[in-house]
Amino acid sequence: MITGAIDGGRCRWRAVASCGVSGLRWRGGYGRLWSAAVLSRFGDSVRNVALPVVAAGLTASPLALSLVSAAGYLPWLLFGLLSGALADRVDRRRAMWIVDAVRGGLVGAFAVALALGYAHLALLVALSFALTTLQTLFDNAATAILPTLVPRAALPTANARLMTGQAIAGTFLGAPAGGLLVTAGVAAPFAVDATTYLVAAALIASLPTASATATVTPAKATGSTLRAEIAAGLRVLWRDHLLRGICLANLLGNIVIGGLTALMVLIITRWAGASDVVFGLVLAAYGAGATVGGLVSARVGRWLGGARALVLALTVQTACLVVIGSVAHPAATACALGLFGVAGMIVNVHAVTLTQQRVPVELLGRVSAAGRTVGIVGAPVGAVLAGALAEVSDVNVPTLASAVVMASAALVVLRAARSARLVQV
Repeated sequence: MITGAIDGGRCRWRAVASCGVSGLRWRGGYGRLWSAAVLSRFGDSVRNVALPVVAAGLTASPLALSLVSAAGYLPWLLFGLLSGALADRVDRRRAMWIVDAVRGGLVGAFAVALALGYAHLALLVALSFALTTLQTLFDNAATAILPTLVPRAALPTANARLMTGQAIAGTFLGAPAGGLLVTAGVAAPFAVDATTYLVAAALIASLPTASATATVTPAKATGSTLRAEIAAGLRVLWRDHLLRGICLANLLGNIVIGGLTALMVLIITRWAGASDVVFGLVLAAYGAGATVGGLVSARVGRWLGGARALVLALTVQTACLVVIGSVAHPAATACALGLFGVAGMIVNVHAVTLTQQRVPVELLGRVSAAGRTVGIVGAPVGAVLAGALAEVSDVNVPTLASAVVMASAALVVLRAARSARLVQV
């Protein structure tokens, strides 16, 4: 396997005989963190199925419905960097379980409001905004706490298993369950989601205290401010060639994903010619691919190394976009989406792993927050650009344009890896 050791802020890569997977144990902290993450993803998927149903029942205005969606993006832009700094200041274990407990309370209160007939669109927007705001702190703390629970050599496998479990829980369990629960009443999915948050909070609260203590930053120097700490995280991200390249590639990739998601129903039905029944099957291919990607990503990383795995996966995604945009057939679209999902999971696993391996643990919250905040900008931008381009051309043209953007992302990572001397020139 190829593994990394941090030395003076720079990761030196070397070949080792063992894969380091033996250092990953389900018992103890990792198993509880995995269980909490998978359970939360199940609940989120249940809620995400019910959310548009509730919103559509409250208003028929497309603009009003878009506000609910926008409320899910805005907190990352407003609070992403701040949450990263806070995640490096506080006991991360405590922050995570408190956040989940609060989210459980908020969603539970909304379920009660729905059951009593007091729901309002403004309440739905406020809930979406509040949940995502809390998520900014939770996600940054979760990224930073994982390296304290498993050996660094086992991080690729730990991340892969975590993301695979979430993909299965969200795509194959949560989404169908959400559809069934909606038929029992619109409040039911939210009650289930609230329960998963509370159970996840209990699991996280039971994590070993040593892991939480290890993630707390040493006492701040006199005069240290959140602004200065955020700036320190940004400097670390900017000065690391590979992480800077991954951050830019993440932005470009999210532009592609945003556009693809916005036009997916038109691409599959209008361009590929799928029926409404086939539409769901084609769309499910992506989730299946993501699950397979989670199963093979650690092995691909051991074979190629994390940086090369990123370049290969982004190149594969580029080819998939070309197929989706040029072959008008449901089977071709399904195969391409499935392979796109495989490659996407490999990208996610190794982008997170490389960040965890290359950044000191006391800075992980801020650095991961900076990368997420930059990347999240791409999704709404991509959606708008793809929609505008489709208006003046055809629905497949934005997908072909996205292939160029994704190819650029692959080149960015390749160049960054060469600068970091992880790939030979």
